[in-house]
Amino acid sequence: MMKASISQVLFPRLALFRNEFYRGRRFVVRGNVGIRNLERAFGEIESLRFFSTNPNATLVLFSEPNFRGRIRVFRGNTNIGDLDDIIRGEEPESIISSNRRLTLAQIREIRNTGELPNGFRTI
Repeated sequence: MMKASISQVLFPRLALFRNEFYRGRRFVVRGNVGIRNLERAFGEIESLRFFSTNPNATLVLFSEPNFRGRIRVFRGNTNIGDLDDIIRGEEPESIISSNRRLTLAQIREIRNTGELPNGFRTI
């Protein structure tokens, strides 16, 4: 019998905010997830909070939809009060939130194929 871990369901927790510095309407996404088009899914997002109990949890921001373009990688808990210009002068258009460590090679593979690893859901 396989036992599910609570951390797979609750973490990571990604809170997306409509306004800068964690104000305005908030959307919370839990678990390993890829958001293919941030604006289409949630509208304009200006700040975020990423939380996990795993210090190697990975947050990846992409400059284009469908996990394409330039990337910015964060490990562990991350708060970004203003997403403007966060990826070399650009805002994120797609995001991956992972409770496990994603290597740069895995992230490049996702960028090249548009496909997430097993155990992820897509929004």
